[in-house]
Amino acid sequence: MTNKTAKKAGQRTILGFDFGKKYIGVAVGQEITGSASPLGSIKAIDGIPHWDTLTNFISEWQPDLIVVGLPLNMDGTEQQLTKDAKKFGNRIAGRFGLKVEFQDERLTTADAKEQLFSRGGYKNLKKDNIDAESARLIIESYFEQQYQ
Repeated sequence: MTNKTAKKAGQRTILGFDFGKKYIGVAVGQEITGSASPLGSIKAIDGIPHWDTLTNFISEWQPDLIVVGLPLNMDGTEQQLTKDAKKFGNRIAGRFGLKVEFQDERLTTADAKEQLFSRGGYKNLKKDNIDAESARLIIESYFEQQYQ
């Protein structure tokens, strides 16, 4: 897969991932608006994604950049899941030739649940919704960090 003409920072399409061992949340963001939308999730087996599904998201959205949430401990130290998320991001970079950046994702799952609940109550707290909403929050926190 070849990367299209590189867009300038501020105009890129970003695909974000909330890495997990069983499910990986997916969202898409546009730098020009500084916002993102949840897309769904990809099934994974012990952190290895269903590559065909991931490829479909990349083919459909043609991202200029990938942002992978980095699950750190509350004190900022790494854990095994942090290393697994980095491996996942590196595999995407190698497989698709896309630039991958990592974004601290502490508290995004809690924030995602809170926002989903406020919009639709308990019925909105499906695993797929939570993972995709977490990916959306990861992208938006990446935007906030870029443009402070």
